Amino acid sequence: MLQAKFDILSFVFRIASEDADIYETVTGADVRILSEAVRDRLASGQGLRLNLGSGERRRPDYHNVDCTLATRPDILADLNEPLSELPDGSVESVYARHTLEHIENLMGLLGELHRVCRDDATIEIIVPHFSNPYGYSDPTHVRFFGLYTFFYFASDADQPRRKVPSFYSPIRFRVEAVRFSLLKQSILEKCAKAVLEPLINHGVGGLDWYERRMCRLFPVGDVRYLLKPAKAMAARQAA
Repeated sequence: MLQAKFDILSFVFRIASEDADIYETVTGADVRILSEAVRDRLASGQGLRLNLGSGERRRPDYHNVDCTLATRPDILADLNEPLSELPDGSVESVYARHTLEHIENLMGLLGELHRVCRDDATIEIIVPHFSNPYGYSDPTHVRFFGLYTFFYFASDADQPRRKVPSFYSPIRFRVEAVRFSLLKQSILEKCAKAVLEPLINHGVGGLDWYERRMCRLFPVGDVRYLLKPAKAMAARQAA
């Protein structure tokens, strides 16, 4: 009888231990490639497509990057630290949906993305706009974003009419597109979204006007940026 109870307790403790391993979270510079598919693509020189801060969301043809084993990522990594297991120029596409607002070391992450991305890589970023009232409720959010955020990493020649300082970092990106997605919680907001979004998203001028004049009345939910690394420009400035 005692032996049977001992066996049951041992089984329970073993299961609990396995569950604890599943919820392991990595912090610091401990990057682990968990997917054989990722290793195979790196070995063959094929470009990777990364879904940063993926959670459990899968994106076709992309490899998930997250900091916890609970989401079963392909690459386990703390995005505040260097992506040390990824070689230079090994990534052809990056997708980051509601991830960068959680990153404390944003400058470091952008530097790593610039390093691992190929010259023709695309980086798609979706983040909350500073006028989104719901964004302030999440205690893990450390920053918000506006129209000009990523122009701070663009050379003067790649900036719109309103110039912003670009001396904070030597890395350079080209901002290929910016798009606002308005909130639609009420009937009035849904109507405003249907009318205003097509108008303001024609270019930076319309987005600038909306951000200055209208975003407090009809808030912007998300901002979508499409970036490309400008590696030749960064190399010239570093020299």
